[in-house]
Amino acid sequence: MRAVGYQIPAPITDESSLVDIDLPKPEPKGRQLLVEVKAISVNPVDTKIRKSAKPEAGSWRVLGWDAAGRVVATGPDANLFKPGDDVFYSGALAPQGTNAEFHLVDERLVGRKPGSLDYAPAAALPLTAITAFEALFDRLDVKKPVVGAANAIVIIGGAGGVGSIAVQLARQLTDLTVIATASRPETRDWVLGLGAHHVVNHSRPLAAEVAALGTGAPAFVFSTTNTDKHLAEIAELIAPQGRFGLIDDPQTLDINPFKRKSVSVHWELMFTRSLFETQDMAAQGEHLNELARLVDAGTIRTTLSETFGRINAANLKRAHALIETGKAKGKIVLEGF
Repeated sequence: MRAVGYQIPAPITDESSLVDIDLPKPEPKGRQLLVEVKAISVNPVDTKIRKSAKPEAGSWRVLGWDAAGRVVATGPDANLFKPGDDVFYSGALAPQGTNAEFHLVDERLVGRKPGSLDYAPAAALPLTAITAFEALFDRLDVKKPVVGAANAIVIIGGAGGVGSIAVQLARQLTDLTVIATASRPETRDWVLGLGAHHVVNHSRPLAAEVAALGTGAPAFVFSTTNTDKHLAEIAELIAPQGRFGLIDDPQTLDINPFKRKSVSVHWELMFTRSLFETQDMAAQGEHLNELARLVDAGTIRTTLSETFGRINAANLKRAHALIETGKAKGKIVLEGF
């Protein structure tokens, strides 16, 4: 089968950073599904792994987590899907990824593709949607009010992949006032179009930006990027006893400034459930099925912003390069081989 992989971590400008390759077609075992990949999207985690994780000598690492496709075979213990079903998912951290014609995935991590979406717009959603669902509802518990705080959430990086879906979920599924951050006219327009009540500029001091809205100190802050840069401002703007969540990877995270306000800190990694095979691992498939229902009802829309053509090394390099600039909005999708 055709795939795209690498053997040595390298800058995206390096010829060997991503390579078109041929690999054996895998066979499903246990509760695995074998999915014919129709479309994929690219996430910041793809670029991080490509730059840092070295495969075993002589072997290829295939990246990619988001996928939409069709089930072609199932393992002997799988019972949630059958061949011919259209699905979408983000998969697990360790196995070979979705930048391949066929991919194995545990059925508990899979949802039924929204019927109203083609494969490409569906592929834009899984990783970011699961991250946003878990961060908002499993970690921050945003439906539980913070006494005395403004019933509001600040979403830092509102135009990014996770921010784009978090803005929609917070607006459509809660009564929170949604305050998103964006620094360019096009990203500001993007998050307003997704439903944000207010947009503030994260290139300026955030505490003053939020205070100027007159909404009061928000109960929740969800940071998707540059958390270390904004940490002091977050500690200043958040309400006493507020809840703070993050998903990025600051080298250090000094949370001492939160003690005075008794702010709780919640880190979200959507791969935790699959990595440790937690008892509630199937919650990710349930989140995706709920997302599909919301999409088909017209409540949530895809966050696809650009389609980069076929799934091959050249187009994936373009996608990685754009994501590494930090200027991408929404999701980049590739479709077909």
